Amino acid sequence: MGEHWVKAGHEIMFSSRHPENLKEMAAKLGPRARVGTPREAAAFGDVIFIAVPYSAIPQVGADYKNEMKGKVVVNASNPIPRRDGPVAEEAQKKGAGAADLEFLPGTRIARAFTFPGAGTFKSEAHRAGERIAVAVAADDKEAMEVASRLVRDAGFEPVHVGALARAKDFQPGTPIFGKAMTAREMKQALGLQP
Repeated sequence: MGEHWVKAGHEIMFSSRHPENLKEMAAKLGPRARVGTPREAAAFGDVIFIAVPYSAIPQVGADYKNEMKGKVVVNASNPIPRRDGPVAEEAQKKGAGAADLEFLPGTRIARAFTFPGAGTFKSEAHRAGERIAVAVAADDKEAMEVASRLVRDAGFEPVHVGALARAKDFQPGTPIFGKAMTAREMKQALGLQP
């Protein structure tokens, strides 16, 4: 997603446990893209985008709580029990949004970009005609607005699903998870007003 946001004019810091592996990609994107450690990225951003295996979310919340405190966090991480174990099993039961509130305390969370998947996000950004929809759930009004703006800037159409509790409606195992659909189709599938 970072590539789309750089092209839309945002300043981005990419990070991973091995930031040196991201330097070539960031260099190709130009001066708005830089690379840092996860701690540096958490401190750098006004908005933090998280896309890691869900089993890492509790550690991310613990390790970077000071850097992320009060910031909007857009979490794209999906709880997948076969990959992420007990943490994901519990998140699936209570809902990923509710679990995020526990694991990322002090942040203003939005769940977005959880599906249809990286390939679709790469190939379908800014497509002609009806854009692919991205479900967005948040309790915090500003988090909802920020996540929705990032969805649009990446070339997709945000669908406001509602509060974080509603993120359970589009997590893994739900009928719409993983499907690329338009906003109209998504709203219909989720029983939202058109």
